[in-house]
Order: sequence, then C-alpha cells, then structure tokens
Amino acid sequence: MDSALTTVALPAALAIIMFGLGLALTVDDFRRVAKQPRAVVVALIAQVLLLPALCFGLVKVFDLEPVLAVGMMLLAASPGGTTANLYSHLFRGDVALNISLTAVNSVLAVITLPILVNFAINHFEPAGADDLGLQFGKTLQVFAIVLIPVAIGMLVRRNRPDFSDRAEKPVRIGSAVVLLLVITGTLVAERENLSDYIADVGVIAALFCICSLAIGYLIPRIVGVTREQAIATSFEVGIHNSTLAIAVAVSVLDNDTFAVPAAVYSIAMFPLAALAGLVISRASSTRQPALG
Repeated sequence: MDSALTTVALPAALAIIMFGLGLALTVDDFRRVAKQPRAVVVALIAQVLLLPALCFGLVKVFDLEPVLAVGMMLLAASPGGTTANLYSHLFRGDVALNISLTAVNSVLAVITLPILVNFAINHFEPAGADDLGLQFGKTLQVFAIVLIPVAIGMLVRRNRPDFSDRAEKPVRIGSAVVLLLVITGTLVAERENLSDYIADVGVIAALFCICSLAIGYLIPRIVGVTREQAIATSFEVGIHNSTLAIAVAVSVLDNDTFAVPAAVYSIAMFPLAALAGLVISRASSTRQPALG
C-alpha cells in the first residue's frame, strides 16, 4: 500500500474515528458498567471469547489460506465500532449500554488483540511469520492508536461540553467518510488479487457477521437481559471496528493482505446489520398483544 496512506492517512483516519468516540464518552460511562453487570459481562464474554472461537472454527472449516486466516482473527479480536451506537439508536436499543461497552472493549482490546493476533500468527504461520507478530513495541502502537485519541476526546468533552455537542455530529459524519476511504484504499491496494480474495473470504466474513449479530442478541436474551439491552449487545458484538483491524494490519504489522478480511467485512456489515435490526424489530412487534 502507498507509504503516505500507511504512515499518515490511515493512522490519522483511525485517530479521527477514535477521537469522535471519545467525544461521546464520559467517566460515568465506565461507572455505569457496575449498574448493569449481567448485560456487560455477557457481551464481553461473547466479544472476547466466543467470537474468536467462532472465527477460528469458520477459518478451519473453510480451510482459509494462512494470511487471510490471520486477517480474520485480527478482525475477530477488534472491539465493537462506533457504528454499533448508530444501529442501536435506529432500532431502539440501549445506546447508553453501547457506549459503555465500546468504552470497556476499547480498553480491553489493548490486551486481548495482541494475544489473539500472536496466537493466529503462530498457529497459521503465514509466509514471513518470523518477521510478524505484535511484540511489546508494536503493542504500544496499538495502545497509542486506540486509547490516546479516545482520552483526548473525553478531555475535550469534559472541559468543553458545548464544543463536544457541536462537533460530535460532524466528526461522526467525517468518520463515516474516512471509513469509506480506508476501505477503498485497502481494496485498491490489493486490486490485483481482489476477486480471488473476495471469493475466498467473502462468505466467511458474511457468516461471521451474521453469527456475531445472532450471538450478541440471543445469548443475552437467554440469560434474562432485557430486549433493549440485547439489541445493544447484538450490534456491539456483531459490528467490529474494522478500521482498527485495517490500521493494525497495514500500519503496525505492515501486511496489506491481513487487512483484506476487515475491508470485505466492512462492506457486508452495513446491510447485514440493518437486516438483523429489521428481523429483531419484526419479531418483537409480532409478540406485542393486540389492542382492543
């Protein structure tokens, strides 16, 4: 991928997205976790344990080539994205829970993402594996690109709440544009092999997204979480921060192909998440008692 995109544009894009997340967060969002522990614990177990296991199983069943297998595991290790908040709002989920989960997940990812990525690299052994991996120095890069912009955004919100309220919507729109550009840049960089990659990873990425959304909704409902909270966890678990996965692949691991599954997933994610929201809404409406 072009060096300017790798060294400047991509990290800047992720920083904008994570800064926008910070503008929507307060310390109370972390404190709120203690007030609804069941929903939070279930969502975190699904996010940190079940999804990587699910992804690993899909990769094995489809016998994905090693470099794309690592890319899928990198995607599975990435926390929920800010897009989850939007979908939760559209389909009447508990947006406050989404915000809290995103906050906690972003912090946990600094620990869990390197562990899962290193496991995947050691297990699948892609070409040049000896030069890959998230060692301590690279883990610090993940920390920097994930948490520092969030912390700055939170400081701005704390000290200038009026500015944060005005800036949140433009930053969110800008983040969506930046995400589109990042996905496009990733796909263009791999254009020579793009059709083969989509054929190889497209079905897996779509299945992973569908299963993630279903796990995020059904398991919380089974253990007694409210419908609104289950909608929130569905989108939080089912919508990954693909920009983070792409940034780690390209800027930290210096491997464009690792980023392909996240880019393909990003394209499939939006319609599949909308379809899941419609299915949940319709199923809920049919359970409402008739009036009259």
